[in-house]
Amino acid sequence: MNPEVIRHSLLSLQVCVPSSWDDEAVRDFAEKERPCGTTNGWEIRRQSSKYLAGCDERVQCQDRSDFVHIVLDA
Repeated sequence: MNPEVIRHSLLSLQVCVPSSWDDEAVRDFAEKERPCGTTNGWEIRRQSSKYLAGCDERVQCQDRSDFVHIVLDA
């Protein structure tokens, strides 16, 4: 199975990627699939973000045991 973009808006992006990927691989994939267009590019939404509402940065995919969902912000 391949990684994929599962949600996309102007300022955020959610991806489903292998759980073994490090942050750099996640950002590289996001930029390749949906270029952000800002100087800093996509940044992973961190635990300290109020928008995660206490949820983990990496959430287990319900359909693929070795994949996680990650939200990135512009």
